[in-house]
Amino acid sequence: MVENNNTPENKAIKEWLLSTLYKVKSGQISTEEALRELSVLPYEDLNFVKIDHHRDIRTGFPEVIFGRGKTVEQIVIIAERLAAHSDKILVTHAGPEVYRAVSAKIPDAVYNPVSRTIVVNRQEKAVLVPGVAVVTGGTADIPVAEEAAVTAELMGNKVDKIFDVGVAGLHRLLDKLPQLRQAKVLVVVAGMEGALPSVMGGLVAAPIIAVPTSVGYGASFNGLAALLTMLNSCAPGVAVVNIDNGFGAGYMAGMINLGKNGEAGGENKP
Repeated sequence: MVENNNTPENKAIKEWLLSTLYKVKSGQISTEEALRELSVLPYEDLNFVKIDHHRDIRTGFPEVIFGRGKTVEQIVIIAERLAAHSDKILVTHAGPEVYRAVSAKIPDAVYNPVSRTIVVNRQEKAVLVPGVAVVTGGTADIPVAEEAAVTAELMGNKVDKIFDVGVAGLHRLLDKLPQLRQAKVLVVVAGMEGALPSVMGGLVAAPIIAVPTSVGYGASFNGLAALLTMLNSCAPGVAVVNIDNGFGAGYMAGMINLGKNGEAGGENKP
């Protein structure tokens, strides 16, 4: 890896950093004000990627690596740089060959072959906050659901998984209602016609994040039919993410469950 530390962008960042530190030292601004200023430091420029190391300060969660479309070498370089600055890493849409390359450089990386995610979590002893449930219509929806669950768990949430309770056999869903009604937010994943979130919306009080999947026959149009069904839901409390976007759903569920500052019931950070 060739890292260029002398670009105009990096020089400007250094000058900005020195100026902010001087203002703290001279008493012009407080440490809290300095943190707000430094939280928008741009990035580490590696030419093919600009890594946002301060995203965790701004949003409460570090930058996530979307594996699809990147080379294995690019993913490894990004993961290494993130690991040097963060105690959490998430790579989505990663195959086994990517995991082998990443784990050779980051030995504590963990691979989930179902969700196709790579996780580094150096805060594993942290107490998880209960409240998130991930539900699927069928077994074929589990990979997307697992991506949501992995994401929410890495954010600090305890996730209950309730799989294969789709509308083709509603007695299976009704049997799980006591457990479902304990959740503060639900991620409901379904393909085919995508009716499960609407059914759930009439049974529980918690907000529902609906995830259409590309599972289905020809007229499902790779998840478009399920997406339109969910968008047209007449049930209140249902919001929809894009097709197969387990990460987006898990992230949103985690934010709702934890609060904006990453702590249940907390207020916004400065």
